[in-house]
Parts: sequence; C-alpha cells; structure tokens
Amino acid sequence: MKPASTQSGLYEYKVFGILKDCSPALLADVYMDLDYRKQWDQYVKEIYEKECNGETVTYWEMKYPFPMSNRDYVYIRQRRDLNVEGRKIHVVLAQSISLPQFPEKSGVIRVNQYKQSLGIESDGKEGSKVFMYHFDNPGGQIPSWLINWATKVRSRGRRGGRVFKNVDLARRGCQAEETHCPRCNEALL
Repeated sequence: MKPASTQSGLYEYKVFGILKDCSPALLADVYMDLDYRKQWDQYVKEIYEKECNGETVTYWEMKYPFPMSNRDYVYIRQRRDLNVEGRKIHVVLAQSISLPQFPEKSGVIRVNQYKQSLGIESDGKEGSKVFMYHFDNPGGQIPSWLINWATKVRSRGRRGGRVFKNVDLARRGCQAEETHCPRCNEALL
C-alpha cells in the first residue's frame, strides 16, 4: 500500500496470493466472464460490455451500503496471454474512460479514476500465483480514511487473499455446476 498522491489521501494497493487448486487459464476465464460475475459477486448491480469506437468498453454499477450512493465505472479492459521466458502469464489491464455513450445516472456516483492490473501464472503445481494492482477514487463525500480502510479490509484477508476468495468460490461453483459458465466449461474440457 502506498499513497496515490499527497493531495488525495487515497492509496494504491498491491495484492499477492496463491490459489492452490485453480489453473491460471481457468482463473483468468472466470475473472473475465461478466455474465457469470453477476452470479457470484454480491456487489454487482449491473455489468455489461459494449462496443464503442472499435473498443470493448465495460459498464459496471457497484452496490454500496446505505447511506452511501452506488458507484459506477466505465472502463476499457483487455486480456493478454503472454509467454515470458517460457512462463505463460495471463495479464488483465483495466482503466477508466469517459465516453458520451455512457452518461452518468441520477443517484449514482461515477468513478472517473480507476486502474487495475492483474497477472496470473502457474505456481509450478496445479495452482496459480496472482498479483493485482488496484486504484480507484470512489468520489462523493466519503472521507479518504474510510475509503482506505474499506479497500484495505476488502483486499486483505487473514493471509492476504480475500480479494481472490470470491473469484475462487466462483471458479469452484463453475466447476461444480457446468451450466454456470460456458467459457469456463470449455477450459475444463
């Protein structure tokens, strides 16, 4: 965790974790599948992709607890599967963008500063090593100390892996019930 800037009081986060029984390809597929995310991420109110100016743009409205307003994100997200010195690394990069095709909604606060980088590679066994960098400024009238505390709690578990627990639970559900996620079923075959 390090300060994003001295003026904002917000922090950038780096999270490392290992999922012992999840292959990197399957984990990346689950992470990228927005339709399936609606089933396992309790904070998703609305999420979809739309083609704009030759780019695939993601819209995501995130539920916030009362009395706060929901937040929404408009961002470009790309996945690349790289081969680096014989190591296969799945990389997902996301960054906010402003487009007139996604007007702001009344009662929802637009997150205009969002950036995320995700790297997934084999742990050398049957699992995955995962690295995530994350920054967002949720805006509104939330004190920066509360934003930092909530992000810290959300991104860390007892052993630093809470951010990946929901993705791992989704992956497990995906493997258990083949009808959940067609993209993941292809990876399982």
